[in-house]
Amino acid sequence: MLTYLSPSELHDALTIRDLSDPDSRPHAMQPLLQGIINALCRDWGVPERIVRHSPLVSVADNYDRLGFNESDVTRDQRYSRYVSPTVMLRSHTSASIPSLLRALDDNASMDELWAIPGLVYRRDCIDRTHVGTPHQVDLWRVNSRKQVDADNLQEMIGSLVQAVLPGARWRAVPAVHPYTREGLQVDVLMGGEWLELAECGLMAPHLFSEAGLDPTRWSGLALGMGLDRALMLRKGIPDIRLLRSTDARIEQQMLDLSPWKAVSQMPSIRRDISIVVPADVDTEVLGDRVRTALGEEAEDLESVVLLALTSYGDLPVAARERLRIGDGQANALIRLVLRPLARTMTDPEANQTRDDVYLALHEGPVKELIAG
Repeated sequence: MLTYLSPSELHDALTIRDLSDPDSRPHAMQPLLQGIINALCRDWGVPERIVRHSPLVSVADNYDRLGFNESDVTRDQRYSRYVSPTVMLRSHTSASIPSLLRALDDNASMDELWAIPGLVYRRDCIDRTHVGTPHQVDLWRVNSRKQVDADNLQEMIGSLVQAVLPGARWRAVPAVHPYTREGLQVDVLMGGEWLELAECGLMAPHLFSEAGLDPTRWSGLALGMGLDRALMLRKGIPDIRLLRSTDARIEQQMLDLSPWKAVSQMPSIRRDISIVVPADVDTEVLGDRVRTALGEEAEDLESVVLLALTSYGDLPVAARERLRIGDGQANALIRLVLRPLARTMTDPEANQTRDDVYLALHEGPVKELIAG
């Protein structure tokens, strides 16, 4: 049975600043995005259309009309944020595509770039590269004048990588998406390691048919990319929390695309907790529950790492009795790394945060708190 966001949770989600939006304060994400758009439009000789829709979308547009199956795990409320049975906070900016296609005239002659940036809403783990409300941009070339093909897709990837990371090596490996054909994942080589930058493919014919358009006339390229990751790679930023920091030393560096200059880091504090959780728990659910419990104080957490997960059946009898754990549950060992960006955390503060996280995640009857 689905549960829905409360009015306060919805309000909090809708008031998060979109760093990609120039109507907000300046941020380095904005020139990065505009540079990508300019490069693609220049290389193709097509006009741009920048679309900013409400993050509240129909479930049908977010999933059904893009080709997701009813059984796809991404629909689970563990990963998506539902407002009602038919409305949700978008989990990807691709949710705007069905309504944009429905608004087209089948007889129209067009070839243009649709750029759809904004926040998306997910339940995700807590570490240096993940947040629950990342920025994403969908870049789709929609064409009724000629059939675009896989060669055009390769050209698009090359233009994108050059705009984001000039001179970087890249590769494209097969990937499956419900709304593309010949799907690819785009990786870039950074520091000797291949890192994912984007996913793309040819627009699937069913997208046009669903919108009442003739798929023999219409074709297109579809690409989605995380803007947070792209900006971090471009500037060499080590921690995603820095993108929103209000520390003057950091905030000033988030106004342009010049390389990141490290500021003195605050010392980290580690706290390990042993808790009882459902046997099928995953890090995305744990991360979301921690963010909800801590609110703004979640920004003090550098990471929440699941070190070990031991099922009821694999625990020694003494451990079962100590934890009073039941069948269908597991013992999770979790490491919290606390490192506020702009101040030094005291041990009592770290202990209180440890206990707050413990109470948010622990589902056993025996509680072991340390803050008093």
